Amino acid sequence: MLNYPIKFEPILKEKIWGGNKLRTILNKDSNREDLGESWEISGVKGDISVVQNGALKGQTLNALLEEYKEGLLGKKNFKKFGAEFPLLIKFIDAKTELSVQLHPHDDIAKKRHNSFGKTEMWYIMQADEGAEINVGFKKSISKEEYLEHLNSGKITELLNFEKVEKGDSFFINTGKVHAIGAGVLLAEIQQTSDITYRIYDWDRVDAEGNSRELHTDLALDAIDFEKKDDFKRTYKREENHSTNIASCEYFTTNFLPVKGEIVKDYAQLDSFVIYMCVSGDAEISVSGNSEKIVQGQTLLIPAEVKEVQITSEGVELLEVFVQ
Repeated sequence: MLNYPIKFEPILKEKIWGGNKLRTILNKDSNREDLGESWEISGVKGDISVVQNGALKGQTLNALLEEYKEGLLGKKNFKKFGAEFPLLIKFIDAKTELSVQLHPHDDIAKKRHNSFGKTEMWYIMQADEGAEINVGFKKSISKEEYLEHLNSGKITELLNFEKVEKGDSFFINTGKVHAIGAGVLLAEIQQTSDITYRIYDWDRVDAEGNSRELHTDLALDAIDFEKKDDFKRTYKREENHSTNIASCEYFTTNFLPVKGEIVKDYAQLDSFVIYMCVSGDAEISVSGNSEKIVQGQTLLIPAEVKEVQITSEGVELLEVFVQ
Protein backbone atom coordinates (compact mmCIF):
# COMPACT_ATOMS: atom_id res chain seq x y z
CA MET A 1 0.00 0.00 0.00
CA LEU A 2 2.99 2.32 0.44
CA ASN A 3 4.24 1.77 -3.10
CA TYR A 4 3.32 5.17 -4.54
CA PRO A 5 3.95 8.90 -3.96
CA ILE A 6 1.41 10.11 -1.39
CA LYS A 7 -0.27 13.49 -1.77
CA PHE A 8 -2.30 15.11 1.02
CA GLU A 9 -5.20 17.57 1.00
CA PRO A 10 -3.84 21.04 1.77
CA ILE A 11 -5.05 22.54 5.05
CA LEU A 12 -5.65 26.22 4.25
CA LYS A 13 -5.36 28.89 6.94
CA GLU A 14 -6.73 32.43 6.78
CA LYS A 15 -4.48 34.97 8.48
CA ILE A 16 -4.73 38.68 9.24
CA TRP A 17 -1.52 39.10 7.21
CA GLY A 18 -2.45 36.66 4.39
CA GLY A 19 -3.00 37.46 0.72
CA ASN A 20 -3.94 35.74 -2.53
CA LYS A 21 -0.66 34.27 -3.85
CA LEU A 22 -1.43 30.78 -2.53
CA ARG A 23 -4.48 30.92 -4.78
CA THR A 24 -3.16 32.88 -7.77
CA ILE A 25 0.41 31.50 -7.93
CA LEU A 26 0.16 28.10 -6.22
CA ASN A 27 -3.42 27.34 -7.35
CA LYS A 28 -4.83 26.51 -3.92
CA ASP A 29 -8.59 25.99 -3.98
CA SER A 30 -9.91 29.06 -2.19
CA ASN A 31 -11.53 32.38 -2.97
CA ARG A 32 -10.16 34.04 0.16
CA GLU A 33 -8.09 37.21 -0.10
CA ASP A 34 -6.45 36.61 3.30
CA LEU A 35 -5.03 33.13 2.79
CA GLY A 36 -1.79 32.96 4.75
CA GLU A 37 -0.75 29.32 4.98
CA SER A 38 -1.19 26.00 3.22
CA TRP A 39 -0.26 23.16 5.56
CA GLU A 40 0.90 20.45 3.16
CA ILE A 41 1.81 17.69 5.60
CA SER A 42 0.75 18.04 9.22
CA GLY A 43 0.55 15.85 12.28
CA VAL A 44 -0.43 18.79 14.52
CA LYS A 45 -3.38 17.93 16.75
CA GLY A 46 -6.56 19.35 15.25
CA ASP A 47 -4.93 19.73 11.82
CA ILE A 48 -4.08 16.18 10.73
CA SER A 49 -3.43 15.73 7.02
CA VAL A 50 -5.69 13.48 4.93
CA VAL A 51 -4.48 11.51 1.91
CA GLN A 52 -5.75 12.92 -1.39
CA ASN A 53 -4.70 10.23 -3.87
CA GLY A 54 -4.31 6.51 -4.53
CA ALA A 55 -5.22 3.43 -2.54
CA LEU A 56 -4.88 5.24 0.80
CA LYS A 57 -7.15 8.13 -0.18
CA GLY A 58 -9.23 9.42 2.74
CA GLN A 59 -6.93 8.03 5.45
CA THR A 60 -5.29 10.38 7.92
CA LEU A 61 -1.56 10.72 8.38
CA ASN A 62 -1.99 9.43 11.94
CA ALA A 63 -3.77 6.31 10.67
CA LEU A 64 -0.88 5.64 8.28
CA LEU A 65 1.63 6.02 11.11
CA GLU A 66 -0.29 3.62 13.32
CA GLU A 67 -0.59 1.00 10.58
CA TYR A 68 2.70 1.25 8.71
CA LYS A 69 5.04 2.53 11.43
CA GLU A 70 8.68 2.27 10.34
CA GLY A 71 7.59 1.48 6.79
CA LEU A 72 6.42 5.08 6.59
CA LEU A 73 8.84 6.88 8.91
CA GLY A 74 11.99 4.73 8.87
CA LYS A 75 13.30 2.58 11.73
CA LYS A 76 15.25 5.28 13.57
CA ASN A 77 12.50 7.88 13.18
CA PHE A 78 9.81 5.49 14.39
CA LYS A 79 11.92 4.59 17.41
CA LYS A 80 12.36 8.29 18.22
CA PHE A 81 8.95 9.73 17.31
CA GLY A 82 6.58 6.75 17.44
CA ALA A 83 3.23 7.59 15.86
CA GLU A 84 4.02 11.33 15.65
CA PHE A 85 5.09 12.78 12.31
CA PRO A 86 8.22 14.85 13.03
CA LEU A 87 7.83 17.63 10.44
CA LEU A 88 5.27 20.27 9.53
CA ILE A 89 5.45 21.32 5.88
CA LYS A 90 3.92 24.62 4.69
CA PHE A 91 3.66 27.24 1.99
CA ILE A 92 3.24 30.79 3.36
CA ASP A 93 2.07 34.02 1.70
CA ALA A 94 2.62 37.27 3.58
CA LYS A 95 0.67 40.16 2.07
CA THR A 96 1.69 42.18 5.11
CA GLU A 97 4.34 41.53 7.76
CA LEU A 98 3.97 38.62 10.15
CA SER A 99 4.45 39.42 13.80
CA VAL A 100 7.98 39.59 15.20
CA GLN A 101 8.21 36.26 16.96
CA LEU A 102 10.39 33.39 18.11
CA HIS A 103 9.99 29.73 18.94
CA PRO A 104 11.15 27.92 22.09
CA HIS A 105 13.62 25.05 22.05
CA ASP A 106 12.61 21.47 22.84
CA ASP A 107 13.15 21.67 26.61
CA ILE A 108 11.00 24.77 27.14
CA ALA A 109 8.34 23.56 24.69
CA LYS A 110 8.14 20.19 26.43
CA LYS A 111 7.93 21.68 29.90
CA ARG A 112 5.38 24.40 29.11
CA HIS A 113 3.36 23.00 26.23
CA ASN A 114 4.10 19.25 26.03
CA SER A 115 5.27 19.95 22.49
CA PHE A 116 8.39 19.81 20.36
CA GLY A 117 10.32 23.02 19.90
CA LYS A 118 10.32 24.70 16.50
CA THR A 119 13.49 24.86 14.47
CA GLU A 120 12.58 25.87 10.91
CA MET A 121 13.85 27.02 7.53
CA TRP A 122 12.51 29.11 4.67
CA TYR A 123 12.97 28.90 0.91
CA ILE A 124 11.86 32.06 -0.92
CA MET A 125 9.64 31.14 -3.89
CA GLN A 126 8.66 34.67 -4.92
CA ALA A 127 9.22 38.13 -3.50
CA ASP A 128 7.89 41.51 -4.53
CA GLU A 129 10.51 44.14 -5.33
CA GLY A 130 12.09 45.43 -2.15
CA ALA A 131 10.60 42.69 0.05
CA GLU A 132 12.53 41.78 3.17
CA ILE A 133 12.47 39.58 6.24
CA ASN A 134 13.61 40.05 9.82
CA VAL A 135 16.09 37.52 11.16
CA GLY A 136 17.79 38.20 14.48
CA PHE A 137 19.13 41.41 15.97
CA LYS A 138 21.50 44.02 14.43
CA LYS A 139 23.85 43.53 17.38
CA SER A 140 24.09 41.49 20.56
CA ILE A 141 21.93 43.05 23.24
CA SER A 142 21.09 42.63 26.91
CA LYS A 143 17.71 41.61 28.26
CA GLU A 144 17.40 45.08 29.77
CA GLU A 145 18.08 46.81 26.44
CA TYR A 146 15.56 44.56 24.74
CA LEU A 147 12.84 45.34 27.30
CA GLU A 148 13.54 49.07 27.14
CA HIS A 149 13.04 49.09 23.36
CA LEU A 150 10.05 46.76 23.51
CA ASN A 151 8.22 48.76 26.16
CA SER A 152 8.84 52.07 24.39
CA GLY A 153 7.60 50.72 21.04
CA LYS A 154 11.05 50.92 19.45
CA ILE A 155 11.84 47.21 19.12
CA THR A 156 12.23 47.49 15.34
CA GLU A 157 15.33 49.67 15.87
CA LEU A 158 17.12 46.55 17.13
CA LEU A 159 16.00 44.15 14.41
CA ASN A 160 18.11 42.91 11.50
CA PHE A 161 16.33 43.10 8.13
CA GLU A 162 17.40 41.26 4.98
CA LYS A 163 16.28 41.93 1.42
CA VAL A 164 15.11 38.70 -0.25
CA GLU A 165 14.58 37.31 -3.73
CA LYS A 166 13.58 33.99 -5.32
CA GLY A 167 15.92 31.17 -4.36
CA ASP A 168 17.17 32.67 -1.08
CA SER A 169 17.09 30.35 1.91
CA PHE A 170 17.21 31.00 5.64
CA PHE A 171 17.65 28.73 8.67
CA ILE A 172 15.86 29.87 11.83
CA ASN A 173 17.18 28.42 15.08
CA THR A 174 14.96 28.33 18.14
CA GLY A 175 15.19 31.55 20.12
CA LYS A 176 15.98 33.74 17.10
CA VAL A 177 13.52 36.60 16.60
CA HIS A 178 12.15 36.67 13.06
CA ALA A 179 9.33 37.89 10.85
CA ILE A 180 8.38 37.23 7.24
CA GLY A 181 7.97 40.58 5.53
CA ALA A 182 5.26 41.88 3.22
CA GLY A 183 5.30 40.54 -0.33
CA VAL A 184 7.04 37.24 0.39
CA LEU A 185 5.88 33.77 -0.73
CA LEU A 186 7.90 30.92 0.72
CA ALA A 187 8.16 27.23 1.54
CA GLU A 188 8.68 26.37 5.21
CA ILE A 189 10.07 23.19 6.74
CA GLN A 190 9.86 22.91 10.52
CA GLN A 191 9.57 20.62 13.47
CA THR A 192 6.04 19.53 14.22
CA SER A 193 5.01 22.33 16.55
CA ASP A 194 2.61 25.24 16.51
CA ILE A 195 4.21 27.06 19.46
CA THR A 196 4.97 30.70 18.71
CA TYR A 197 5.89 33.52 21.08
CA ARG A 198 4.75 36.80 19.53
CA ILE A 199 6.64 39.84 20.85
CA TYR A 200 5.54 42.64 18.49
CA ASP A 201 2.70 42.90 15.97
CA TRP A 202 3.25 46.27 14.29
CA ASP A 203 0.43 47.81 16.43
CA ARG A 204 -2.23 46.33 14.13
CA VAL A 205 -5.78 45.40 15.08
CA ASP A 206 -8.36 43.08 13.58
CA ALA A 207 -11.74 44.02 12.05
CA GLU A 208 -13.19 44.40 15.56
CA GLY A 209 -10.36 46.66 16.66
CA ASN A 210 -8.67 44.00 18.81
CA SER A 211 -4.91 43.55 19.05
CA ARG A 212 -3.48 40.04 18.88
CA GLU A 213 -2.07 38.50 22.06
CA LEU A 214 1.60 39.09 22.79
CA HIS A 215 3.76 36.66 24.78
CA THR A 216 6.26 39.05 26.36
CA ASP A 217 6.83 37.10 29.58
CA LEU A 218 6.95 33.66 27.98
CA ALA A 219 9.45 34.89 25.40
CA LEU A 220 11.95 36.40 27.84
CA ASP A 221 13.87 33.25 28.75
CA ALA A 222 13.49 31.77 25.26
CA ILE A 223 15.07 34.62 23.26
CA ASP A 224 18.61 34.44 21.94
CA PHE A 225 19.92 37.99 22.49
CA GLU A 226 23.23 37.29 20.70
CA LYS A 227 23.84 38.51 17.15
CA LYS A 228 24.66 35.42 15.08
CA ASP A 229 25.10 35.45 11.32
CA ASP A 230 24.11 31.80 11.03
CA PHE A 231 20.87 32.11 9.10
CA LYS A 232 21.56 32.83 5.39
CA ARG A 233 22.23 29.65 3.43
CA THR A 234 24.29 29.40 0.25
CA TYR A 235 24.06 26.39 -2.05
CA LYS A 236 24.80 25.29 -5.60
CA ARG A 237 22.13 24.85 -8.25
CA GLU A 238 23.42 21.81 -10.13
CA GLU A 239 21.01 20.19 -12.58
CA ASN A 240 19.97 16.62 -11.71
CA HIS A 241 21.90 16.65 -8.42
CA SER A 242 20.82 17.13 -4.81
CA THR A 243 22.66 20.01 -3.14
CA ASN A 244 22.37 20.55 0.58
CA ILE A 245 20.75 23.76 1.82
CA ALA A 246 20.30 22.94 5.51
CA SER A 247 21.07 20.04 7.82
CA CYS A 248 20.28 19.71 11.50
CA GLU A 249 19.15 16.99 13.88
CA TYR A 250 15.52 17.71 12.97
CA PHE A 251 15.65 17.71 9.16
CA THR A 252 17.82 17.83 6.06
CA THR A 253 16.75 19.90 3.06
CA ASN A 254 18.36 19.66 -0.37
CA PHE A 255 17.78 21.65 -3.55
CA LEU A 256 17.08 19.32 -6.49
CA PRO A 257 16.59 20.76 -10.00
CA VAL A 258 15.70 18.10 -12.59
CA LYS A 259 15.68 18.25 -16.36
CA GLY A 260 15.17 14.98 -18.24
CA GLU A 261 14.96 11.80 -16.20
CA ILE A 262 16.81 10.74 -13.07
CA VAL A 263 16.53 7.90 -10.57
CA LYS A 264 17.08 8.66 -6.90
CA ASP A 265 18.51 5.78 -4.88
CA TYR A 266 17.38 5.88 -1.25
CA ALA A 267 18.54 2.39 -0.30
CA GLN A 268 20.90 3.78 2.35
CA LEU A 269 18.43 6.32 3.73
CA ASP A 270 16.41 5.31 6.79
CA SER A 271 13.74 7.99 6.38
CA PHE A 272 10.70 9.11 4.44
CA VAL A 273 11.39 11.74 1.76
CA ILE A 274 9.26 14.81 1.04
CA TYR A 275 9.32 16.64 -2.28
CA MET A 276 8.12 20.25 -2.28
CA CYS A 277 7.75 21.64 -5.78
CA VAL A 278 8.94 25.27 -5.78
CA SER A 279 9.01 25.74 -9.57
CA GLY A 280 7.89 23.84 -12.69
CA ASP A 281 6.37 20.36 -12.67
CA ALA A 282 7.46 16.72 -12.75
CA GLU A 283 6.29 13.12 -12.85
CA ILE A 284 7.32 11.20 -9.73
CA SER A 285 7.25 7.41 -10.11
CA VAL A 286 7.53 4.67 -7.48
CA SER A 287 7.29 0.99 -8.48
CA GLY A 288 5.61 2.00 -11.74
CA ASN A 289 3.05 4.17 -9.92
CA SER A 290 3.26 7.82 -10.96
CA GLU A 291 1.98 11.09 -9.55
CA LYS A 292 2.38 14.52 -11.09
CA ILE A 293 3.68 17.33 -8.92
CA VAL A 294 3.42 21.00 -9.89
CA GLN A 295 4.57 24.23 -8.27
CA GLY A 296 2.95 24.54 -4.85
CA GLN A 297 2.37 20.81 -4.34
CA THR A 298 4.03 18.32 -2.02
CA LEU A 299 4.55 14.55 -2.12
CA LEU A 300 5.54 12.09 0.61
CA ILE A 301 7.70 9.11 -0.33
CA PRO A 302 7.45 6.40 2.37
CA ALA A 303 10.67 5.18 4.00
CA GLU A 304 10.32 1.65 2.64
CA VAL A 305 10.59 3.00 -0.92
CA LYS A 306 14.19 2.69 -2.10
CA GLU A 307 14.04 4.07 -5.63
CA VAL A 308 12.23 7.06 -7.13
CA GLN A 309 12.15 8.13 -10.76
CA ILE A 310 11.75 11.83 -11.53
CA THR A 311 10.91 13.01 -15.05
CA SER A 312 10.63 16.67 -15.98
CA GLU A 313 11.27 19.28 -18.63
CA GLY A 314 12.47 21.54 -15.83
CA VAL A 315 11.48 21.37 -12.15
CA GLU A 316 12.91 22.67 -8.90
CA LEU A 317 12.25 20.51 -5.84
CA LEU A 318 13.09 20.74 -2.19
CA GLU A 319 14.07 17.24 -1.04
CA VAL A 320 13.44 16.86 2.69
CA PHE A 321 14.13 13.97 5.09
CA VAL A 322 15.20 13.22 8.66
CA GLN A 323 18.60 11.54 8.98
